[in-house]
Amino acid sequence: MKQVLRDKIIAVCDQKIASKGDNVGLSFYAFFANKNDDPEALMEVATWWIKTHQLDHFVKARFIKEMIVNGK
Repeated sequence: MKQVLRDKIIAVCDQKIASKGDNVGLSFYAFFANKNDDPEALMEVATWWIKTHQLDHFVKARFIKEMIVNGK
């Protein structure tokens, strides 16, 4: 996954954890606006989330951040 997407995911996870607590869950849609303005990035993250790691729809933000930080 591109570094710019990794950085964005970490930033969103940090923001969600700070505002809602350590147990907050999110889906890969949390990293995008409500409009499809970057379909390539959306598909890249969706592929990483669904196909590569077979994650559930909602996953704890701390878990996603840990995966990204550890290069998974």
